[in-house]
Amino acid sequence: MTDLLATSARYIDDGVYEGPQANNPTDSSFHEIVDGIGMVCAFSHVWSLAAGDGLTVFDTSLGPFGAAAVAALRGWRSDPFETIVYTHGHVDHVSGTPAFLDDASSSGHDRPRLVAHENAPTRFDRYEWTNGYNQVINARQFGGGLAFPSDFVRPDETFRVDHAWTAGDTRIELHHDRGETDDHAWAWVPEKKAIFCGDLFIWVFPNAGNPQKVQRYAADWAVALRKMIALEPELLLPAHGLPIAGKARIASVLDNTAAAIEGLLEDTVGMMNDGATLDEIVHTVRVPARYAELPYLRGTYDEPEFVVRNIWRLYGGWYDGNPARLKPPKDDTVAAEVASLAGGGLALSVRALEVAERGDLRLACQLAEWAAGAVADDDPQAREIHVNRAEVYRRRRRSESSLMSKGIFGTAAAASEAIAND
Repeated sequence: MTDLLATSARYIDDGVYEGPQANNPTDSSFHEIVDGIGMVCAFSHVWSLAAGDGLTVFDTSLGPFGAAAVAALRGWRSDPFETIVYTHGHVDHVSGTPAFLDDASSSGHDRPRLVAHENAPTRFDRYEWTNGYNQVINARQFGGGLAFPSDFVRPDETFRVDHAWTAGDTRIELHHDRGETDDHAWAWVPEKKAIFCGDLFIWVFPNAGNPQKVQRYAADWAVALRKMIALEPELLLPAHGLPIAGKARIASVLDNTAAAIEGLLEDTVGMMNDGATLDEIVHTVRVPARYAELPYLRGTYDEPEFVVRNIWRLYGGWYDGNPARLKPPKDDTVAAEVASLAGGGLALSVRALEVAERGDLRLACQLAEWAAGAVADDDPQAREIHVNRAEVYRRRRRSESSLMSKGIFGTAAAASEAIAND
């Protein structure tokens, strides 16, 4: 058993949580998890299976990690990269591919075959069309410094539901299930009793709700996890987080993850069927602590509240049940009216700080938004209003656990700081 497997066993069996970084090494180090299966710890891990006369690679990570991943794998084996599987088309899983193609060219090997689900090329088309928007949301989510690529190495071969081939004597099976994306594939290697699960298990609460990204599929995600359990795997090899060994341990982890998703689905759709509004559902539905406190289901990237919103969006559309928001006034019109009722934007921003100090940060943020929206940036009171808004959002950011919330609230604070310091 490798150190990574021992670490994951300790976290799971003993309920130990040492923070998201401990769960997810990204230092470009190489680990042979079992004979013939190697892992490069990267922004998204690069997994490699030695089978037949070559290597099958699962994902190529983010662009800047590609060359390091190739170097790490070349320190392990010199076999040609025979097949590259994209578990899905997110940029942190596919952008390192040019380094693998360069290696094939410089080594005199044939170009590796690229395999993905049939929806991956459509995803790449959308990314190229919305590149500017993705630059904006990545800056908010990750704090800048992470460029969104403008071109992608597209698959040579795609499949719709299931796809299998044999490398030497090793059978490799790909299966499609929607989850974080509509183009997700996961691999089952019966000989190794191993599942390369991509992002269908990631050592944080499932990323089924991201507020800045397209639709996620919570119900399909849970179905995929239960399909994996039925195969009785002895190795679970995720694209983020630590590998896991042991049939019972893996079954428990996958079952708990599926059950947490299923609970959100049942409660959210149940309230929808009873006629509840989105506001009522968001402030009612929760994940039980027995799941939320597990070391591999913490809301440090996505959050259950965002998953609830995505469930609503999938089954209920964008209308949230409040008729005033069907065709609402402009935000700055509402802000000006509320500020007028409150005695001006500055008075409203002071009230926002008072509300933040008593601990109601949700309300404080709304008041701060109205205060800032009621005045132009060159208004004499704008500086103080934005000083207060920045402080409200700094407090909000500190109170949050998920990267997504921290990124959005931190960006809001920084925007007000820039105005206040101009």
